[in-house]
Amino acid sequence: MSNPGNIVGGHKANLNNPNTSDEAKQHSKEVLDQEFNGGNIDTSSGEKNPNNVAGGLKATVNNPQVSQEAKDSAQDRLNQMGQ
Repeated sequence: MSNPGNIVGGHKANLNNPNTSDEAKQHSKEVLDQEFNGGNIDTSSGEKNPNNVAGGLKATVNNPQVSQEAKDSAQDRLNQMGQ
């Protein structure tokens, strides 16, 4: 099966699209209600990917738009991760 978050997102987008028919909107509403608890899905799958976290922290350290305090915090976290 496809990613449930993508399916829910597509149906939610359909419900808010003024160019879709009432029948299509009703179908999306039924799918969300019957198969996806009204569109409320659990997105907490546990641990975050450490490589993605490290990449975000490195981007913070090198971003000229970020405060020095945020850069220092990001660098501290990177050091704790062994990066």
